[in-house]
Amino acid sequence: MTKKKAGGRPPKYKNVEEIEKKIDEYFEECKGEVIKNDDGEPVLNKYGMPVIINNRPPTVTGLALALGFTSRQALLNYQSKKEFVDTITRAKSRVEQYTEERLFDKDGAAGAKFSLSNNFKGWDEKQDIKVTGSLESEKTKLDDLIRQMRGDG
Repeated sequence: MTKKKAGGRPPKYKNVEEIEKKIDEYFEECKGEVIKNDDGEPVLNKYGMPVIINNRPPTVTGLALALGFTSRQALLNYQSKKEFVDTITRAKSRVEQYTEERLFDKDGAAGAKFSLSNNFKGWDEKQDIKVTGSLESEKTKLDDLIRQMRGDG
C-alpha cells in the first residue's frame, strides 16, 4: 500500500528557530552600518553621532521579502500557521513599533500614518456613520418644505 502524499507546497520553514533567525537578520540589516575611519573608529557627523549608511526602515513587505516570501500577503497567510503565529506577530509588532515612533517625527509622520492604517489593525481613521430613517421619508420632508416655501401647501 502506497502512502498518499500531502497536497500543497512544503512549508518554507521547518521550525520557529529557523524563521526567528531570518527575522533577526532582517532587523539587523535595517540598522545599517557605521562608517569607520582607517583606525577603525566610527566617523562622526557634526553633531557627534556616528555616520550610518545603508540603513532603512523595517517594513512588513521588507520583512516578507527577507523571509523569502513573494509578497506581503504571502507573509500574512503564513502567519495563520499555528506554529508561526506568535513569531510572525512579534516581528510585525517590531515593524509597528518603529512605524508608530515615526509619528513623532515630522519627516516620517505621513508615511507612518499610511503604513499603520494599511498594515496594522486598529489604526485606521475611518469613521462609521450610521444613517437612520429612509431616503424616501427624507425626500417627502424635502418636497413638503419646497411646497411650503412656494405657498402650495
